Amino acid sequence: MPLSSIAGGRVEVIAGPMFAGKTEELLRRVRRAAIAGRRVVVFSHALDDRAGGERVASHAGLDAPSRKVASAAEIASAIGDDAPDMLAIDEAQFFGPELVQVVGDLAGRGMVVVVAGLDVTFTGQPFEPLPSLMALAERVDKLTSICAVCGEDAIYHTRVASTPSSDPRLVTENVGGLETYQARCRRHFDGAAPDR
Repeated sequence: MPLSSIAGGRVEVIAGPMFAGKTEELLRRVRRAAIAGRRVVVFSHALDDRAGGERVASHAGLDAPSRKVASAAEIASAIGDDAPDMLAIDEAQFFGPELVQVVGDLAGRGMVVVVAGLDVTFTGQPFEPLPSLMALAERVDKLTSICAVCGEDAIYHTRVASTPSSDPRLVTENVGGLETYQARCRRHFDGAAPDR
């Protein structure tokens, strides 16, 4: 089914590097929809435990209730036949390529699906499913951060924490903050993982 085949259904993507304000923008849209009387359901990946419990939180401290799930299939199951007006999905990169079909199906059922996540890994590679979702969405907002080295617009983030190579957290699917990552502009991004 195409990403949006029923009137009102659409996909909106908020993408960019870490510290760009993606979750803040997602929460802003959630609040606006709630003020307008829309029924909104928010999902975040189970890996994101920044806010603890059933909440989605930004690095700036904004938060909202959410449902934590570990897969794209769990989002579809949790919605079932009960379609909200808006579905918001944070940390979309952790759901993998399966999220593209789920998002398409939900938008096809008439829901506004807002997805936020990283579009590049800490090594500078495209981070699916965001590139695919961006290509198929009705609206895409690509945000930038501020380079930690020079203060220019940053489209990348890099891992700055060195961890032993035996540390299983040194993977792409790692939630972290300023202690682990920094935003970088093109000039100051080298694409390499820190020494292990």
